[in-house]
Amino acid sequence: MIQKLRFILLLFLLPFSALAQQSGTNRSSVSDTTRQVQLENVDVAPNAVDTKGWLLLDKDIQTELEGAVYNLYNFKYDKAERQFRSLRRRYPNHPMPYFLLGLSTWWKIVPTNNQTKQYDKLFFAYMDTAITKGEKLYEADKRNYEACFFLAAAYGFDGRLHADRRDWRKATVSAKRALDYLEISKEANGLSPEFLFGQALFNYYSVWIPDNYPLLKPVLLFFPKGSKTLGLQQLRNVADNGFYVGPEARVFLMKILLNEENKPEAAMPIARYMATTYPDNAYCQRFYALVCFNQGDFRECERVSREILDKLNRGLPGYEAISGRYATYFMGWLMQNKYKDFVKAKDYYLRCIVFAESTAETTGGFYLYANLALARMADKEKDVRGAVRYYTIVREKSEHNSEQYNEAKAYLKKNKK
Repeated sequence: MIQKLRFILLLFLLPFSALAQQSGTNRSSVSDTTRQVQLENVDVAPNAVDTKGWLLLDKDIQTELEGAVYNLYNFKYDKAERQFRSLRRRYPNHPMPYFLLGLSTWWKIVPTNNQTKQYDKLFFAYMDTAITKGEKLYEADKRNYEACFFLAAAYGFDGRLHADRRDWRKATVSAKRALDYLEISKEANGLSPEFLFGQALFNYYSVWIPDNYPLLKPVLLFFPKGSKTLGLQQLRNVADNGFYVGPEARVFLMKILLNEENKPEAAMPIARYMATTYPDNAYCQRFYALVCFNQGDFRECERVSREILDKLNRGLPGYEAISGRYATYFMGWLMQNKYKDFVKAKDYYLRCIVFAESTAETTGGFYLYANLALARMADKEKDVRGAVRYYTIVREKSEHNSEQYNEAKAYLKKNKK
C-alpha cells in the first residue's frame, strides 16, 4: 500500500500529472525519488537570462497557434496537427512542435479514461522526440528554462501513461526526471504563467495528499511544505493567463474544486466555460453535465446530455462509451424523476449498463445506480424476477453495509426461492 501511495504522490507532483485515479500496486523501488526538492513559492524572474529563440514566449507564435490550440481542445485534431506540423517544419530542432503533437495525441486517449491503447506508440514517440530535442537545448545552455519546461512536461506525460499501463519501472524513471527538470524550471516562474503550472500542482497536492493519505506523511518530510491556498491561487493565475497550459489548468482546477475541495458551485463556472468554449470536447461536456446534475440544474444537464448522445451517434471524435454512460444515466434519472416516463427511463438505464459493460467499468457509480433504479422500478411493477436480477447485481457491486447493499440484501432475502 505504501509503495502505491508513494507512486501516486510522485505522479501528483508532475506537470500535467493525473489526479487521484491511479490503481494497481507498484512493486518498483522509488527510493531515489524521495530527495529534497526545493520549490520556492515566490515567483521571481531570473536575471540576465537570454530568452532569444524561446518559442514559449514568442507572441507571434502564440498568435499563429491560437487557432491550433483551440482546435486541439475542441477535438478538431486534424486541423490542430496541421499547424503543429507546420511549426515542426520551421523549427525541427525545438521540442515545442513535438510536444504539442504529443498533447494532441494525449487528448485522443483522455476521453476513454486512458483505456484505449491505439495511440500509445505515437504518443510515446512524440514525447520521446520532445525529450531528445529538449535535452540537446539544455546541454547547450544550462539556463534554458524553456527546455526544462518541455522536459518536465514531456517526462510527466510519459510517466503518467506508463503508470496507466502498469509499467512501473519506466513510469518511475520518467517521474524522477520530470521532478528534476521541474526543480530547475522554477527559476523561470516569473517569466510566464506557463512555467508556474507545475509548481501550482506541487503546492496544492503536497498538502492535499497527506491530509487524505496519512500514511504518506513520513514520505513528505523529504519535500518542502506546500500551500493549498497558494497552489489554487497559482492554478487560477495559469488558468486565466496561460496560453498553452491555460486549458489544462482549467481542467485541473474544475476537477480539484469538485472532487477534492467539494465546492461544486466554484467548479461550475469553470466547467461551463470549458464546455461552451470547447463544445465538441466530450470530456469537458460530460464533466459539465455531471456538475449540472450535482447542482440540480436539470434543464442544462438534459440539454448537454442530449448533445452528448447526438454527437456520439454521429461518431464525433472523442465521444465514446464513457460519455454515453454519463449521458444515459442522467437522462434515465430525469425520465424517471422529472418526467415520470418510466418506459424511457428503463431504456436509458439499460443503455447506461451496456455502455458501462462495454468499457468494463462495472464496479460502482452509474452502473450500480442504474441497476438499483431498475430494481426499484421492477419491484413497484411486481416484477419479482426482474427485481431479483437487478438487486443481485446491486448486492455484488455495493460496499458491504452500504444503504444499497442492505436494501438489495433485504429484498433478496425476502424473495429467495
